[in-house]
Amino acid sequence: MRRAFAALAILIFTVAHASGEQSNSLPENAPFVWPIPAWMAPPPVPEDNPMTSAKVELGRRLFYDARLSRDGTVACASCHDQARAFTDGRPLAIGIEGTVGIRNAPSLANVGYFPLLTWGNPHMTSLEFQSLIPMFGDNPDEMGGNGREVEIFARLADDPYYSQAFAESFPERPQVDLFTVTRALGAFQRSLISLDSPYDRFKYWGEEDALSDAAKRGEQLFFDHRFECYHCHVGVLFTDNLQTTRSAMPETGSHNTGLYNTDGKGAYPPHATGFYEFTGNPADMGRFRTPSLRNVAVTAPYFHDGSAETLKDVLAHYQRAGRLIEDGPHAGDGARNPHKDGMIVGFKASEQEIADIIAFLESLTDEGFLTNPAYRDPWPDDHPATVNRMMP
Repeated sequence: MRRAFAALAILIFTVAHASGEQSNSLPENAPFVWPIPAWMAPPPVPEDNPMTSAKVELGRRLFYDARLSRDGTVACASCHDQARAFTDGRPLAIGIEGTVGIRNAPSLANVGYFPLLTWGNPHMTSLEFQSLIPMFGDNPDEMGGNGREVEIFARLADDPYYSQAFAESFPERPQVDLFTVTRALGAFQRSLISLDSPYDRFKYWGEEDALSDAAKRGEQLFFDHRFECYHCHVGVLFTDNLQTTRSAMPETGSHNTGLYNTDGKGAYPPHATGFYEFTGNPADMGRFRTPSLRNVAVTAPYFHDGSAETLKDVLAHYQRAGRLIEDGPHAGDGARNPHKDGMIVGFKASEQEIADIIAFLESLTDEGFLTNPAYRDPWPDDHPATVNRMMP
């Protein structure tokens, strides 16, 4: 019965928020209904950006609109593809004019629950503020809008859909500007809820046949002290980063996992030093935010630099307790990194045990999330929002 209620809630959400699909119809500016089961609290919402159906739909349009970039080629969706749990399948993100980024594009599934929003910036705690970085940052160029704000916002304001949608979503401030664009994008991203994987059906709804025998064995191994996976990938989102409306305070977690040791003293490559870049604290060298493992099977390649191609490669890294790079500019033994997290001590495992852990990780894939029309591209192929858009 509880499972049926959850399915009904998700169905209502899908129908309500897909109503504008491939059309210019505007949803009623009604309060937003979170597509979550009763056992999960909603993510926190800023007081100056309350959730409404109209605002979420506006944010979806903006998310897929390449006109937010300097030359109309890069949208948020250019690095965050729904079918890949809003990642892009590349080692490093690609921006305007083919600019190669310095980080692997992180998944946006459940991003509203994360108190830290990027791999290595401990100060990036707001979805509204964070959206300014890809749009207007220039280190590296992502969407290339720096200095072109007036032009970009005027371009959007000329679209008949937006002239109505901004007025509907922000009746007190209907203009297209930094305030309204970033808040609409933040609202849509908070709506990206993924809590209906086979593991959820097994764990929370008692569906014993939702998991294979291999995945059930993998679950036992994942939570075994021999492997230590669960110490960092903990809780309902499988990360030690979490904030909800019921949280007394945000939980934040970041770790050095022994990926590099370029000088034998713990150094990481200059463009990827983690929290150290912002704190200057030597202990923060190589510390990066712990990603959620939900939908991890579809978000390859892995780590902040996309340096692990498969889940088996990831497990091999932890099995060794750090990566050995034998030659090249980043040569060094990460297992000997003095800043490496103390939980990463290595382990011995059979091929069957590795396969079982991977089967468990695959059970965290939420197929409904990957195909939900409420999150899908709403623009026609020949629309100015998409005609020159680069996609993964």
